Amino acid sequence: MGRHHDDFETLVEEARRAPVDGWDFSWLDGRATEERPPWGYARLLGRRLATVHSALDLDTGGGEVLDEAPVLPPLMAVTESWPPNAALAAARLGPRGVVVTVPGDDGRLPFPDGVFDLVSARHPVRTDWPQIARVLRPGGAFLAQEVGPRSVAELGEYFLGPWPQPDPREPEAARAAAEAAGLRVVDLRTATLRTVFHDIGAVVWFLRKVVWIVPGFTVERHLPALRRLHQHIREQGPFTAHTTRFLIEARKPGP
Repeated sequence: MGRHHDDFETLVEEARRAPVDGWDFSWLDGRATEERPPWGYARLLGRRLATVHSALDLDTGGGEVLDEAPVLPPLMAVTESWPPNAALAAARLGPRGVVVTVPGDDGRLPFPDGVFDLVSARHPVRTDWPQIARVLRPGGAFLAQEVGPRSVAELGEYFLGPWPQPDPREPEAARAAAEAAGLRVVDLRTATLRTVFHDIGAVVWFLRKVVWIVPGFTVERHLPALRRLHQHIREQGPFTAHTTRFLIEARKPGP
């Protein structure tokens, strides 16, 4: 499977030129695989969106996950901070009546207090619990799939050495932060999943897109490590790492 017998320079150059805008990973088809969590976040979200009047999706990327929902509520807004992704989201979701907004520099959500029945997020950059609690109406809910601790740690450690401990993305830390903001956690599930890279091009593209795995990643800066990893894949087979994900739902007290 994959193209791990191809020439190193060809694979790397192809991955370096490929676009990484949005939150679409289809470029990796046939080159890398990632197990999905058992709860099926996109389906869960779609079912919830069909039952509410107002909703907000945080860090929506290019709107890919939200656009899978068959039905959107009458008032639907999203936030996205990175301009290329915001433009993609506007093009994809605008025809469905979705309002695309950019959070303030201070991180404050540009909405009044208590306006949303549902706030959602898939892999948010940072979960601002006080802001989420502020914009939820009493009785409203926050539903998110978040990246858990040590995700793809084996790949990060290949380039950077041991990861710092502890990792701040612990599910129980999220529970504590939600409760500190006045929300009640009603669901918290975790999953550990395999991520398999079949060629060095998949690694390069992934690290260009998921920038927090190897901060400051460039092909030039990490060329020796990339060559070693290419040789490892050719001689020993695909490189396997593990991701962790957690699903969290928190409700704001009220009717």
